[in-house]
Amino acid sequence: MIKSIFITATLLISATVFSQYLKPVSYQDGSQKLNGLVTSNAGKKLPGVLILPAWKGIDDEAKTAAADLEKQGYVAFIADIYGEGNVPKDNDSAGKTAGFYKKDYAAYQKRISLALEQLKKNGAIPEKIALIGYCFGGTGALESARGKLPVVGVVSIHGSIGKDQSRPNEAISTKILVENPAEDKGVIPEDYNNLVKEMNEGKADWQIITYANSKHTFTDPKSPDYNPVMAKRAWNHTLMFLKEILK
Repeated sequence: MIKSIFITATLLISATVFSQYLKPVSYQDGSQKLNGLVTSNAGKKLPGVLILPAWKGIDDEAKTAAADLEKQGYVAFIADIYGEGNVPKDNDSAGKTAGFYKKDYAAYQKRISLALEQLKKNGAIPEKIALIGYCFGGTGALESARGKLPVVGVVSIHGSIGKDQSRPNEAISTKILVENPAEDKGVIPEDYNNLVKEMNEGKADWQIITYANSKHTFTDPKSPDYNPVMAKRAWNHTLMFLKEILK
């Protein structure tokens, strides 16, 4: 009973805090309504950061990142990849929905492009935009670089780094930071080696930081995988990367 009250209170506090920083933005992909969130500094001419959330859609980790990025002097926009009425309710549905976009990477890239347009409409300087993604969103970060979307750099945070090897490796001009948990069972050595090969063949400006004693969702405070020491380091690395390429 006490635990239930505590969780409810925490959720209410989180909702209040986020509502101070984040405002809803509705946009369209054809007939599909999308519902993103933008930081309260929208409209100011600032460097921008697009956030791609994890496989269950917009969550507290993405919202926390957006709020912190606003404090760092960026306008941030959280993308809605799935669209209204399509937000997964459990892990099974999340796996299927995320799997669709991983396979149909062109559809994923299109949804990311639409979110980038919203970020620009809300004040982001077009020449100073970066992208960060968590988990499924980390896959989207890499797909943004592969798709030559108009971003200076991308950060893939515990993302799935594998790519269908029937796809050719192409030139990559986007700067890339991959934050990889050492004990992520979803990242096999073959995928890791293929990513390095892809980056090298594409002559990309890339780096991979691997975090010790860290499982897949090591940056999410609500996950049993959470590693607060490594999560803090990863976020500091993200901020350092963004400062280098955007300011």
